[in-house]
Amino acid sequence: MVSFFNPEGYERLMGRWSHRLAPRLVEFAGIKDGDRVLDVGTGIGSLALAVATRCSEVVGIDPSSGYIEHARKRTTDPRVRFEVGDAQKLPYPDASFDKCLALLVINFIPDASKAVAEMRRVTRPGGHVAAAVWDYNDGMTMLRTFWDVVVALEPAAKPRHEGNMPFCRRGQNAVEWTTPAS
Repeated sequence: MVSFFNPEGYERLMGRWSHRLAPRLVEFAGIKDGDRVLDVGTGIGSLALAVATRCSEVVGIDPSSGYIEHARKRTTDPRVRFEVGDAQKLPYPDASFDKCLALLVINFIPDASKAVAEMRRVTRPGGHVAAAVWDYNDGMTMLRTFWDVVVALEPAAKPRHEGNMPFCRRGQNAVEWTTPAS
């Protein structure tokens, strides 16, 4: 299991994938010059740094002060800011960002629906909210295999199998991201 208190360990284990996936999410979200972007669950800052190549300002927010410190050390770009905060209660005014993104984090947030509602709230009308997570059923073979073996050896671990996480199977995100905000 990835430690959310050890940014260097995360960088070695999963960061290499974050670095590769971030530009794809940036492209998908249509980030352009002049956009103000929020990176929810920024972690080590890979998405925020990829976003910064295309926008006027990016804010990365994460509940882990250790991750935020690590992310801050990765850039001196004045357009990039990292802050400690909770995705379930974003500390920003309504409609304050053009785009709001989350990379490999939505399924780790205790109340993901609340986080998505907050992401929508802080995104201006006509803006975009987008996220990417691993597909544990049809992809991410390394982690799926690891957890399959863990459960085979210790059946009591089945509830912790990452394949049980929300939003990690084909089609699960569609409802969350296309349902009109209430």
